[in-house]
Amino acid sequence: MSSVGDAFPVPRGMMADALNVGVNLEAFSQAIHAIQALRSSVTRVFDCLKDGMKNKESQESRERAFVSEFQDNLHSVNRDLNELERLSNLVGKPSENHPLHNSGLLSLDPVNDKTPLYSQLLQAYKWSNKLQYHAGLASGLLNQQSLKRSANQMGVSVKRRPKAQPTTLVLPLQYIDDVINRIDRMFPEMTIHLSRPNGTSAMLLVTLGKVLKVIVVMRSLFIDRTIVKGYNENVYTEDGKLDIWSKSNYQVFQKVTDHATTALLHYQLPQMPDVVVRSFMTWLRSYIKLFQAPCQRCGKFLQDGLPPTWRDFRTLEAFHDTCRQ
Repeated sequence: MSSVGDAFPVPRGMMADALNVGVNLEAFSQAIHAIQALRSSVTRVFDCLKDGMKNKESQESRERAFVSEFQDNLHSVNRDLNELERLSNLVGKPSENHPLHNSGLLSLDPVNDKTPLYSQLLQAYKWSNKLQYHAGLASGLLNQQSLKRSANQMGVSVKRRPKAQPTTLVLPLQYIDDVINRIDRMFPEMTIHLSRPNGTSAMLLVTLGKVLKVIVVMRSLFIDRTIVKGYNENVYTEDGKLDIWSKSNYQVFQKVTDHATTALLHYQLPQMPDVVVRSFMTWLRSYIKLFQAPCQRCGKFLQDGLPPTWRDFRTLEAFHDTCRQ
């Protein structure tokens, strides 16, 4: 039987590379023919089952002929399978002394379950292509929606742009306490408890009526993080400190937490941090009627099982999360 190199002319360099891999090309060609023979014999088995018993003179003769033909086909399958197993042992295993740049040889690894290098290489290649594609899309969108105050649009060079004045983050503790106490006196239905478990940074526990509780993490007079929970939910950890990491167990307060984070980005005035805190607390106070105020657009109290969780930053009116857009 002719080898693969006889049927398909292979350049001398490629033949040398193939021989270095350690594969018996003649046995490989015979194994391909054995696979074809095995597929043919399996097809004959299914054809025999499909046709069933052929017309004979008696029922017994029909059954005998069917069983005999079926056994012959099964013997052919067994014979072809044994021949394929014998040839697979003669094909040989690829040598491990191959250059790293031939990554295709990794697919010939017989222990793919233990060292799936080739499959991982393909996944990494696909992931890299997807990352490049999405990065191109993101770059196009950012270029279309660039900020109006950027240096390119304002015509001001980067070198001539005035430097931002440094903001004083360290304020006297007494001044911070006075600001919080004034805000606490402004809203009778809101109680604010101030603590400093980690030194100078303040943490506020704001209780709004019997509706909700808010944990406010501050750095000087700048609010870093807010967590909104239900009035009856536990806001302390096992060691008695305020739990600033776990979310609320209720979806409605998780929504309010997301809106409060958005409000922190809206109320930004670094030169007057006390005004920012007072504005945020005024906005937060509007949730005193979280379960009583209807949506100002659709007029409903509930939508998808939730009350209006959004409060407008200027008018403090209540809206459902989908109705505000």
